[in-house]
Order: sequence, then C-alpha cells, then structure tokens
Amino acid sequence: MGTAGNATHREPWNKGKIVGQKAPFKPKDIWALRVRLQMENRVRELALFNLGIDSKLRGCDLVALRVRDVCHGDQMATRAIVMQHKTQRPVQFEITPATRDALQAWIKQAGLKLEDFLFPSRLRDSPHLGTRQYARILGHWVDDLGLDRADYGTHSMRRTKATLIYRRTKNLRAVQLLLGHSKLESTVRYLGIEVDDALEISEQTEI
Repeated sequence: MGTAGNATHREPWNKGKIVGQKAPFKPKDIWALRVRLQMENRVRELALFNLGIDSKLRGCDLVALRVRDVCHGDQMATRAIVMQHKTQRPVQFEITPATRDALQAWIKQAGLKLEDFLFPSRLRDSPHLGTRQYARILGHWVDDLGLDRADYGTHSMRRTKATLIYRRTKNLRAVQLLLGHSKLESTVRYLGIEVDDALEISEQTEI
C-alpha cells in the first residue's frame, strides 16, 4: 500500500492525551511543594515556583525575566511591570513577601547582577532557562505532589492565582487586568468559569 494508505492509519497526535486547559494548583498543593523545596534547599526552584504563581506570566515571559525586573537597586520590588512577548501589552503583578525572600536567596546564591537573567540556563546554547526546561522542572513538581502530569502544565502556574482571585472576588475585570488579556471573553474562556461555577453550585446543593 502507498503512502496515502499509510496516512489514513496514522494515529492522531492527541490519542490518549488530555487536551484542553490544564488544572490550576490547589492551595494545599502550593503549600506542600513550598515546604518540600525549602526542606530540600532547592533555592532556584523555590524562587521559580513562587514567582510563577505570583506573576501569572506565560512561561516564555517568566523565563526571560532579568534581575532588574524584580529589583530596585539592591532592594526587592513589591510590584513589577513586564511587557508580554505574545501581546506586547504590559502587565503588572505583586511580588509577595515569601517570593521576595525566595528571590533574594536565589540571587545571592547565584551571584546575579541586575542585568543578568533571573534564571540563567545551564545549557550553553541558551542565555536563560528555556520553556521546555521550565516544563520539565514543573513536571518534577507535579511528580513530587503525587499528581498526574497529564492534568498539569506550565499554564497551571499562570491559572492558579488568577483562579483563586476569581473564586474569592468574582471580579472578572480584575482578573483580566492581572492576566493581561485584551478581551474579557479571553479571560472567561481561560478560567473555564461556566464549568467551575456550575460545579461549585452543584457541590453546595448536594443532598
């Protein structure tokens, strides 16, 4: 049989995989992983994890941050503004005390200067941590938590705090600004609000 015949039997790329949005981390997962990273003195990973949760940035923007993006001179910033690569729109985020402490410890340990990338690559051909490397590190975090890798990805980090903020406030506009979305519809789709709200209502009305 020719190549055309073989093509008809090619398996779809997504066979056996979960396609769609990745799950956000639950608060108990966040605390469990933070404790583990602290206990095992994984300083770089703790800084990367905390900043990933706080910033809600896409992976490509997170790994490309420089020290100057989170520092004012020798002081850690309480807020940062980053230009998003995908949309070329600025987005602002808070850097919480725990994240500032983790970043300060990592910057000191790595001997980083203001102009340096915050997460330098350990590979020669890349100046900073790549998105694939980031995804691999996240995969190990998911394993550490005993969760299923198929359910989580780098967008889980981006969605985690945004989802928590929405559930607490129901303020879509605020979440839209925090994620740097140009359209509210994008935020609605990204959070999967209709599904989440329906599940929440059903949980409250169980008998």
